[in-house]
Amino acid sequence: MEKKINYLAAKRRTSISNLIFDIIIAIVLGFVVVATVYPFWNTIAISFNDGLDALKGGIKLWPRKFTWQNYKSLFITDAIFHAGIISVTRTIIQTILSVFCTSMLAYALSRKEFVIKKPLTTILVISMYVNAGLIPGYMLIKKLHLLGKFSVYIIPCLVDVFNFILVRTYINGLPDSFVESARIDGANEFTIFMRIIMPLIVPSIAMICLFVAVGAWNSWFDTYLYCSNKKNLHSLQYKLMEYLQASQNQSNSAADANAMAVAASSGASSSMVTPVAIRSSITIVATLPILVVYPFVQKYFVVGMTIGGVKE
Repeated sequence: MEKKINYLAAKRRTSISNLIFDIIIAIVLGFVVVATVYPFWNTIAISFNDGLDALKGGIKLWPRKFTWQNYKSLFITDAIFHAGIISVTRTIIQTILSVFCTSMLAYALSRKEFVIKKPLTTILVISMYVNAGLIPGYMLIKKLHLLGKFSVYIIPCLVDVFNFILVRTYINGLPDSFVESARIDGANEFTIFMRIIMPLIVPSIAMICLFVAVGAWNSWFDTYLYCSNKKNLHSLQYKLMEYLQASQNQSNSAADANAMAVAASSGASSSMVTPVAIRSSITIVATLPILVVYPFVQKYFVVGMTIGGVKE
């Protein structure tokens, strides 16, 4: 009887300890969620708020003076739509070709019978840590006659070493019997890669698709370097950066800043776009496509990061 009472008491203490632990974990996770979501939600609220009113600050979760003017000013010209088409086209083409070339290289350098796979892998890994620099890179692009051409967005990004390591590590974990049986049936290496290997490495492919697509979508510096004089090749991020700089330049002088502050404090309403509001609008426009795509590849992202934790 006494043992049973002691057992029940111990079980009760364990239940209370587990409950307290669960409450602490819930509080910590709740704090993390708030700290993560609040800045983005606050940015959305500012982007829908009147520009002059936003200068007064104090906007938390909801805009004080709702307006579409900040977004209308972004899409007032066709240049933004054309830049959006360039960014979407670049992202799709770069993702498809980069994933294909990176995966094919990873398969080739994962084969044990490939004699020079170790020297080539070493050279690729070294390139992750040491590069020629900005000026030699620009000179190389110029020598290849890629300046001012759409291909400058694609060709230099065909193979990413980090993604190569992730895919090769995944391929190395596959049984060799798949490849050997395909060779016995008379399949060549390309057929083995397309019909055997590719379907088996879908998680790693989905994960590097996310990496490449996000990098291509957010890239603007290559446009600045190689295509700044070609307006028909300007990407969306570059156009948004230009628009933000123009908005900031309009309010750089102390007189303009003081006038906007006086107008905001007096409660005046204006359709004027301010740097604070336009910066928030640009952030939402640039981030929204990635937020839409990410939930569909989130599980592959976690798997891919786990795979990449081990490098040969």
